[in-house]
Amino acid sequence: MATITTPRLILSPFRPADWNFFRALREDASVMRYIGSLAAEKDNRLLFATRLNAPHTFVVRTHADSTALGDIGLRISPQHRDEADIGYMFIPQAHGKGIASEAVRALCEYAFTQAGVNALNAWVLAENTGSVRVLEKCGFVRTQMLEKAYEIDGVHYDDWAYRLESTAC
Repeated sequence: MATITTPRLILSPFRPADWNFFRALREDASVMRYIGSLAAEKDNRLLFATRLNAPHTFVVRTHADSTALGDIGLRISPQHRDEADIGYMFIPQAHGKGIASEAVRALCEYAFTQAGVNALNAWVLAENTGSVRVLEKCGFVRTQMLEKAYEIDGVHYDDWAYRLESTAC
């Protein structure tokens, strides 16, 4: 499995030792408020097990510190192997420091040059202004708005679709 490096970051495959980070990230209500309901530990364990063996999924750390800051990955479509969805989440201490933008740019480059992908799609809630900024700074273009299409804990949110094609880079 690949490791991706940037001037500040290392994106490395998940290891069993990343479980505590993974669980804490998904139990943080401030992180999950734009992603989904808090899940039971058994469900998070199942999700973590898939991350351990999934290609194109990474834990993000800085070169200077081994503390995990977030996770990021691609899900390549089985029907359209030249497209993938990109997803990411970061601890609150990493917000507003350009870490997500740097990691997303690095993963986009990896997707286009090593994973055989020609287009990336991202879904973000309209209220998640930080993630919207990250996607737009990285060249993603909003292609669709689905009104009140995503539900978290009984609340409906507008869901925005973004796309980046390799020709745009």
